[in-house]
Amino acid sequence: MSLRDAWERNAADFVAWARKPGHDSYWRFHRDLFLELLPPPGRLTLDIGCGEGRLARDLKARGHTVVGIDASPTMVDHAREADPELDIRLADAVALPFVDGAADLAVAFMSLQDVDDMPGAIAEAARVLCPGARLCLAIAHPLNSAGTFVGEDDGGAFVLEGSYLDAFRYADTLEHDGLRVTFASEHRPLHAYVDALEEAGLRIERLREPRTARAQTRSGTGRWERVPLFLHIRAVK
Repeated sequence: MSLRDAWERNAADFVAWARKPGHDSYWRFHRDLFLELLPPPGRLTLDIGCGEGRLARDLKARGHTVVGIDASPTMVDHAREADPELDIRLADAVALPFVDGAADLAVAFMSLQDVDDMPGAIAEAARVLCPGARLCLAIAHPLNSAGTFVGEDDGGAFVLEGSYLDAFRYADTLEHDGLRVTFASEHRPLHAYVDALEEAGLRIERLREPRTARAQTRSGTGRWERVPLFLHIRAVK
């Protein structure tokens, strides 16, 4: 099954999860840090892989003229329902419905690890950006997607059981307070993203590995203070 089909299959569960306070990483870990990475609102902001529209709504509230794009019909329906005034379009990340140079900002928040053709999606984002425009992305940190902790205590070992350097598909199923959701993704090493940015004519300006505070985790342990959960990048065309 493609990642696109897997996300459509799990879309209803994700919407319920994403909109339940305190559940998703967007609210708990790194939304505000990601927003700090963005330049001020300009002519047009594209939210690539917008899901149910939470980031698009936040961008709109901050003055951005935003268009959300997602390949899941269910996600698009929910995003439109949540804010009928938002421009939300059903489209694939590798075939954006915009002319060359249409936007001065594109964001891909926690979506590029979930697309089947990540280099193609980055190249397409670069195509629709004007010179000097930015692409800001957040992904599951490749170190996080390649390994896991042994045990729950603060000093437990972090173990890579397979190959960090090879791409592979994986699925994480989470359950909390009666809700259950499966995240279908592909692990890719860091250099795969950097290579895709370089090949698309994008230069990295900022790279952040947000530290997860003990208070942000449900277990209350400090192990994720040692290994990054996420990676934030801002690149300029």
